[in-house]
Amino acid sequence: MIGGEGSWFRCFYSETLQSSICEGRNLRMVPDRIVMSKGGERLEEVMGRKEEEELPEFRDGAFEVAEEVSSRLGFKRHRRIGGGGGGGNDVVSRRLVNDELLNEYVQEGGIGRHTMRGLVASIRAVDTNDFVCEEWVEEPTLLITRFEYANLFHTVTDWYSAYVSSRVTGLPNRPHVVFVDGHCTTQLEETWTALFSGIRYAKNFTKPVCFRHAILSPLGYETALFKGLTGDIDCKGESAQNLWQNPDDKRTARISEFGEMIRAAFGFPVNRHRSSERPPSSSSSSVHNVLFVRREDYLAHPRHGGKVQSRLINEEEVFDSLHHWVASGSTGLTKCGINLVNGLFAHMSMKDQVRAIQDASVIIGAHGAGLTHIVSATPNTTIFEIISVEFQRPHFELIAKWKGLEYHAMHLANSRADPTAVIEKLKEIMKSLGC
Repeated sequence: MIGGEGSWFRCFYSETLQSSICEGRNLRMVPDRIVMSKGGERLEEVMGRKEEEELPEFRDGAFEVAEEVSSRLGFKRHRRIGGGGGGGNDVVSRRLVNDELLNEYVQEGGIGRHTMRGLVASIRAVDTNDFVCEEWVEEPTLLITRFEYANLFHTVTDWYSAYVSSRVTGLPNRPHVVFVDGHCTTQLEETWTALFSGIRYAKNFTKPVCFRHAILSPLGYETALFKGLTGDIDCKGESAQNLWQNPDDKRTARISEFGEMIRAAFGFPVNRHRSSERPPSSSSSSVHNVLFVRREDYLAHPRHGGKVQSRLINEEEVFDSLHHWVASGSTGLTKCGINLVNGLFAHMSMKDQVRAIQDASVIIGAHGAGLTHIVSATPNTTIFEIISVEFQRPHFELIAKWKGLEYHAMHLANSRADPTAVIEKLKEIMKSLGC
């Protein structure tokens, strides 16, 4: 078994995802043995920098443990499947995890540059007398390498990986995060800072640093949020409160709990249902927020030209038609009103984006990363996705399913939507809400 006051290292393997969450006690990081850019710079300072410069290349001994850990290696499978792993030969070679164990527990899969595998392969066992640290990080720390870090969907997979890693390793409080990559800052860093107790880049450490408890968070590509897009993860969602009151082993509250974590990080109460206001013209009807998530041009990363690909070429026309329909008072809805919210997320803080999501009764948008925000939607929110012929992807239908949200799709013959058809579909949805 694993334990003791010295170093230890173990991995929890998921057969469903074919990936591991690994953790270790008393793990030392040597920044000089990690080849990558410094990270954390302003975007404008690093325009044109290549992606390969930002991803870590681990030299032998980039991470180290005291040699006694070699007798305390542990690899566990979920679902109570036992198993152990030793490393008698590892002591001789001073390598903590051999190729056989790497291939079993940290598989490359279809990932061309599996940085977590590279990190684990770099760990060396050193003599206890050589294990000296000038700086210790006492709080639990997640070591995270991000891919596609400026894209909301892929960043949400990183947040979800961090959330699951915290749950699996039983962390009682929000952990610290160290980015083991050299990416520059983005708007999304606001949420990283809100979610975790502190953020630091690996290359910001100038000398070797020791982590009392380090957790290696799986790559976002290895999470259920990503692998579930192509794999067979037949799982329906429910809110944590409903599932607690009515247990059902065929449903999960994981995505709902994750969304609650995001809302709580920004100070929003997790048990809050969207607000219902009175429209000026009525004393009896309620108002539903209908959020239209827009796609806007913005500068995402050093290799980005500032233009996003249009998924709905007449988006402005559709929004204007909806706005006129609502403003004219001729919606035909007698029991409630509509407050149409223009979701220009590229010009909003992350806190305001999350607020807009949680206050929405209906969320509309063309297929795009901005719709990933529905992970933070409250129960009973309805999702209405407009899907062009070029982007027939299941991302948001599946997220809605995993959260237990009602989902509607409008499939287009091309990239242009008929505004009248969108209005009619929204009217149908509003009537289903009791309007």
